[in-house]
Amino acid sequence: MLVKKSFKNTYQSEAEEWEFSEDLRRQLGYLESEFLLQSTLTGISIKKYSKKMEDLTRAELTEKSTKRILQRHRLSGNCSVVSFQLEFQILEIQNEHNASSVITDLNIVMDPTEYPELNEFVSRVEERRDLFMFFKSLHFFVELCQYRKCTFKHFKEKYPDVVQLSEGASSSCMSIQSPSQPELELVIVWRIQINDKGKVLPKLDLLTKIPQQALELDRKNIIESAPVHFRTLLGVLGIEASLESLIKLFLSTE
Repeated sequence: MLVKKSFKNTYQSEAEEWEFSEDLRRQLGYLESEFLLQSTLTGISIKKYSKKMEDLTRAELTEKSTKRILQRHRLSGNCSVVSFQLEFQILEIQNEHNASSVITDLNIVMDPTEYPELNEFVSRVEERRDLFMFFKSLHFFVELCQYRKCTFKHFKEKYPDVVQLSEGASSSCMSIQSPSQPELELVIVWRIQINDKGKVLPKLDLLTKIPQQALELDRKNIIESAPVHFRTLLGVLGIEASLESLIKLFLSTE
């Protein structure tokens, strides 16, 4: 009778462990799928993460019903080709009526990249301790960088003898140069700016490299006013159509 009862308890215990294991597998599978979806939508992937907690509550300094917990977080990951490491602290205060939390410290380390525009942005985020701005703006920044890269690559492939990319497809400048008159050159400078509110904006400028002799013949100041007209064109046609029009106009004047 005791052997039968022991066998029954053992079987029941193993069954409960198996059920718990299956439930844990389902939860892990759900979390993995959610994480994969978030990475696909945002382009941000977290590679490593650790968390430490410290109870700062002291009976002599705080009320008995108030708890102060300091969370220390450390994570590393990447958004496309841009890698980052974050260290931040969150102070959580709980009492009988409510709970609040605030980021008390934030440090960001970015791996060296070809995007110097991020340096000022990172300093601003650290000063404001704004994690949401960091991830949101980084996502749109990388997205716009990819768009710039694809756009320059498209025009280089379409006009290989005219379009030059000094730093390859990842360049922030695109030169339009005449094969027959290499001294005539137009340069598109495409910067990506992040304003104080974290909004990511493209900024394109047109620079002209024209011999002095040609400038003296330009009595209507067409060359001098070209950058202003180019900005107007961007507002009307958009980036790709404006670049296409500029290249065709340049070719027609050879």
